[in-house]
Amino acid sequence: MDRGQDFLKSQINNAVMQHRTFLKNLEDHEGQAEDPRFRDLCSRFIPQVREHQRMLEQYQMSIGAEAGAGKKALGAALGFARDLADAARESDFLRLVGDIVTSRQSEDTFKTFREAGRVLGDAQLAQIGEMGERHHDEYAKEANRLVQQMFVEHVRGTDPTMSASQLGDATTPRTTL
Repeated sequence: MDRGQDFLKSQINNAVMQHRTFLKNLEDHEGQAEDPRFRDLCSRFIPQVREHQRMLEQYQMSIGAEAGAGKKALGAALGFARDLADAARESDFLRLVGDIVTSRQSEDTFKTFREAGRVLGDAQLAQIGEMGERHHDEYAKEANRLVQQMFVEHVRGTDPTMSASQLGDATTPRTTL
């Protein structure tokens, strides 16, 4: 395993690739979403995620950690695998579940950057970590609320676009599934 600056560079490169995947997911899902709530969630968080990506890439350049051709090829292969996985997940529910998992991975990475930046006296790394962790936590909270609503709607067989009067008994809470 790398040590010193080489370790920092490799971890930043990994974070850039992983976070780029999350950003691409949100952008793709904004266009693919049938559920307007999911589309809105993506739309509201894309600007923040783009800003995180910009900050990560700027930091990557400042420490001389630009990903080489091998890293870019790996990133492209991971992106292709993600596209195939998304094609298989043809529901907003499953896409959102995947986005939550990816966001939590980024949140954990940002938390590590925040704390490491503080310990190492690297204010830029700490700031990137703090902002990214906070925004990913906000995303995950909202996304989890939505996925829970979608889960209940799927179990009940209700359509989220139906009005309350159309739902009738479907909105009555049930004690058993």
